[in-house]
Amino acid sequence: MATIPLTARGAERLQAELHRLKHVERPAVINAIAEARAQGDLSENAEYDAARERQGFIEGRISELDGTLSNAQIIDPSTIDADGRAVFGSTVEIEDLESGEKVTYQIVGDVEADIRANLISVSSPVARALIGKYEGDVVQVQAPSGIREFEIVSIKYL
Repeated sequence: MATIPLTARGAERLQAELHRLKHVERPAVINAIAEARAQGDLSENAEYDAARERQGFIEGRISELDGTLSNAQIIDPSTIDADGRAVFGSTVEIEDLESGEKVTYQIVGDVEADIRANLISVSSPVARALIGKYEGDVVQVQAPSGIREFEIVSIKYL
C-alpha cells in the first residue's frame, strides 16, 4: 500500500478517533450485544441486530484507521522549507477575482479533507491549482460554472 500523506494535526485527530472507538465505542457495543442476547430469542430481537450492525461498523472503521495510520507519512507544515510556495500542509488565503470573496484553506491529505473546516484535499482542483504558486499569483480553477480565477493573498505554514 502506498504512503498516505497526513498533517500532524490530522494524524492526531485520527489517533483520537481510533482510541475512542477502541476504548469507548467497542466496549459499549459489546455490552449492548450482551444485554440484547440476555433478552432471549435472537431471531426477532431488533436490539441485538442493531448492536451487531453497529459492531460491524466500529470494527470496520478501526481496521480502516489502523491501515491509514500504519501507512501514514506525517508532515508537519511548520517544519517545511517551501520558499514561500503553496505546498502540502500550507494554509492559503485566496480571493475570488470576480466576487472579491476571500477564503482560507489548508491543503491536506484525502483522508483528512473536510470542506466545512476549510481543509481541502491535495488532489482537489483548487489545491492542484495552488500547489507550487506564490503569494500574488493568480490561478485558474475549472469549476462546474466555468473557469474561475483566484489570487493568492497569503501562504502560511502552521
